[in-house]
Amino acid sequence: MHRLWPTPQLDDLDDAALAAHYAWPETPRAAPYVRVNFVASVDGAVTVDGQSGGLGTAADQSVFHLLRELAEVVLVGAGTVRTEKYNGVQHNTRGHDTPPPIAVVTGRADLDPASALFTDTVVPPLILTVESAPADRRAALADAGGDVVVLPRLTPDILLAELARRGLDRVLCEGGPSLLGTLQAADAVDELCLTVAPLLVGGEAGRIARGPAGIPPRRMALVGALQADDALLLRYRRSPDPADAPPV
Repeated sequence: MHRLWPTPQLDDLDDAALAAHYAWPETPRAAPYVRVNFVASVDGAVTVDGQSGGLGTAADQSVFHLLRELAEVVLVGAGTVRTEKYNGVQHNTRGHDTPPPIAVVTGRADLDPASALFTDTVVPPLILTVESAPADRRAALADAGGDVVVLPRLTPDILLAELARRGLDRVLCEGGPSLLGTLQAADAVDELCLTVAPLLVGGEAGRIARGPAGIPPRRMALVGALQADDALLLRYRRSPDPADAPPV
């Protein structure tokens, strides 16, 4: 991988330089920092034959695993867990003795307790759900080893407050589009890491975010750009906003 921005570097980035490129901001914040990671084709598709794997490159996979190692929790919607056949993160968070947990947002607790999310993991997944989810499903997920958390609502403020209560302030969101759309509508996205895959996909594949209409656009600033295998790996951060400042 070569760096194009902010400081061009034609030599391949080593592991330390790549980690520095994706380092979390150190500025204190009142709420968890939400970093989103997605891959999309040059014509905006987020899947090939229904899954994101067809868009990936070796460089994208390297960054995917690095971002997980730098995170304290991986936040993801239940639909993405089912479609992408999630298991647990296998590598420790850097500076910690365990991997980051997978935190799954699901209004119906509609997950398979025999899936790899529960059977192939080092730490229990967090299942973030609500009281209206069927009690038998919630019980089955708890019996499978999940840490089932019943919240009053699955809104970004409540989800992030629960993660903050657990000391999980570096949040990596891996989608899907509905979860990103919900976070975006609440203006809760601090950073977007987007790999632009060198493919034209066409068809009816969706985009990276799907949410309510009428939400004001949030301006983002380009803070990093890498190039590898004809793909671009872009990093955007929300532009400075007085409302983003930590409390005095």
